Amino acid sequence: MVEKTNTTNPTKSCITFISRSAPYGSNRANLCLDMALACAVFEQDVNYVFLDDGIYQLLKGQDGAAIQNKTLGSALETLALYSIENVYVDQQSLKERGIDAAELLPSIKLIENDALSRLIKNADLVFNL
Repeated sequence: MVEKTNTTNPTKSCITFISRSAPYGSNRANLCLDMALACAVFEQDVNYVFLDDGIYQLLKGQDGAAIQNKTLGSALETLALYSIENVYVDQQSLKERGIDAAELLPSIKLIENDALSRLIKNADLVFNL
């Protein structure tokens, strides 16, 4: 069950980031990550959701060195260090792309459409990249 994470501290906002872009080829995935980390540093409650081609960011064994990029997956593995523990991947996006959850980085929670709708509805702010 997905609930609004900010129920005890009225000075905190619940911010949901939806990352829809592939990990390489544009700066959208990195921008979404940077924004989520910045919010977490300022102690906001952060939900991080991966949809559509954004799920490719979560695949294990990525290496951006071949295209002279930082490996985004390495940065995503550190989200818990920033207290970003609500990291979700859309089950439908996985199914449409033929990806099994076992192929993803650890600590990723699967989310279905109805739970995702509630997560978005309960957020104070939503960034859709």
